[in-house]
Amino acid sequence: MKWNGNLVVLTANPLTTTEIKMTETHLKIKAAIEEYLAESEKFETKGVKAAATRARGALMDLTKLAKTRRQEIQDKKNEM
Repeated sequence: MKWNGNLVVLTANPLTTTEIKMTETHLKIKAAIEEYLAESEKFETKGVKAAATRARGALMDLTKLAKTRRQEIQDKKNEM
C-alpha cells in the first residue's frame, strides 16, 4: 500500500474495506497532529491569535478521530 495524495493505492496484498477504513483514520490522525503542531508553533512563537483557534480545532478533530480509531481497534480485537 502506498499513499498517493488523497488516495490509498493498493499493491500486491489487497486490504479489506475495514483495513482501508482503519488506514484512513490513522492517516487523518497523523494529518491532524501535523496541523496542530504547525498552528501551535505559529501561536506560541509568532503570537498569531487565529492560529490558536486553528490549533484548538485540530485538537478537537484529534479527539473525534481518536474515538473513532479506538472503536476500530476494539472491533478488530473482538473479531479475533
